[in-house]
Amino acid sequence: MRWSSQAADADDGGLPGLDRAGLVRTVQTPEFEGITFHEVLAKSALNKIPEGAQLPFTYTVNTMRGCTHACRYCFARPTHEYLDLNPGHDFDSQIVVKLNVAAVLRKELRRKSWKRETVALGTNTDPYQRAEGRYRLMPGVIRALAESGTGMSILTKGTLLRRDLPLLRAARGSVDVSVGVSLAMLDDDLRKQLDPGAPSPRARLDLIAALADAGLAPHVMVAPVVPYLTDDSSQLDALLAALADAGAARITAFPLHLRGATQGVFLEWLAEHHPALVRRYRSLYARGGYVRPEYSARLREKMAPLVARHGLARPEPAPAPDPNDTEVTPREPALTLF
Repeated sequence: MRWSSQAADADDGGLPGLDRAGLVRTVQTPEFEGITFHEVLAKSALNKIPEGAQLPFTYTVNTMRGCTHACRYCFARPTHEYLDLNPGHDFDSQIVVKLNVAAVLRKELRRKSWKRETVALGTNTDPYQRAEGRYRLMPGVIRALAESGTGMSILTKGTLLRRDLPLLRAARGSVDVSVGVSLAMLDDDLRKQLDPGAPSPRARLDLIAALADAGLAPHVMVAPVVPYLTDDSSQLDALLAALADAGAARITAFPLHLRGATQGVFLEWLAEHHPALVRRYRSLYARGGYVRPEYSARLREKMAPLVARHGLARPEPAPAPDPNDTEVTPREPALTLF
């Protein structure tokens, strides 16, 4: 769960437009007003990350594409362009659901070539967004991974994860399970602007507490830190205090990245809601999708004492024992990245 440079490259591939994506049917329902679900039969589930992506995992599984959390800054927005959909409103409202993802995954995990490398879930779009309550894809994915002896890491903003805590606790008896929650602000009014479809900060703090109570040592992504909106020292101090109180074991924090089409979507939102910041953002991101190095340095200096003060750099939990190993080598303590 220690990635600080999520990338649109962390994608599941193989969907070159809905007309060729194994489309079964398109569904709309009053329960999800304004949302269209495109139910597909996926040809593959495991996606190998391209070499050079600089991510701490090699394989991912994405149960859906698009996300109703509608985070204005979501790095995965450009992947909707692969489906001939736009990265703005379509990403929030045109959701591709892989009905057979668990069955396809089981088949792939039975291959003799599979080396049981840890699989990351939640690297593109959130596997516990609201639609998971309707489709229930994750229990099958978790069981498939655990039964094959494959470890997993999950990152989510979705409180639906609580439903699967018994499954995850059982899985941790045989494989390595890492669970993380994304929470970058306590201000719910600002959350409604930036992450309008995501659960409230209070709901996510309750999820973190539930994970801690289940013995899953939650890792929290304080990310992205949004320049001039969520980066005040008092804001960050209050957030880390709340995370520590909820039982977070450690955090990873890094500033907002605005790559590809995401930059246009975010800056359009910024111009509407915070026009006074537009000039500062154009200067801050003048070199492309990343903030200027001096901003990252200031954020690191600001965060380091807060992380230490609130005890949020604890070691990662030990991996589940492998019955074929005679000894288990302890992990290094998790690093806090900025």
